[in-house]
Amino acid sequence: MASTQLLLLVENHTLIQNALHDALTDTGYDVAVASDGRNALRQLKTGAARFGGLITDIALGAGPDGWEVGRRARELSPHIQVVYMSGQSGRDWPAKGVPNSVMASKPFDVAQIVAAISALLSGRHPQMRQVKPMGANVGAATSSISNS
Repeated sequence: MASTQLLLLVENHTLIQNALHDALTDTGYDVAVASDGRNALRQLKTGAARFGGLITDIALGAGPDGWEVGRRARELSPHIQVVYMSGQSGRDWPAKGVPNSVMASKPFDVAQIVAAISALLSGRHPQMRQVKPMGANVGAATSSISNS
């Protein structure tokens, strides 16, 4: 069980947002949710230091994208841990992602995201790393995420 830490989850697809929220809270995290980049930046501006980690999709619709949310989060709270998620923008991560972050390419299982943020928060991933997408031979569980 994770120690109680507050995470900011930024995801504009409700099904993905709900699946991740449930998995993270089941693991013991407190989770604040933002459905777009503007809302995420608003929450960060009102107290970024309260968040131990940020989990953000890259493509968030109109407004700031996940790259901008991650950069702003680190400007406001230099020790915040960041996990990016994307179905299409993963190749941009080395140039646009913040240092010492994790990139999870869709499709993924929610357990991969929980493991990634838990590892970052415990200091087990000192350098940037990419979570490999789930293979086609992995079971099609309801916790598997494949939207972009």
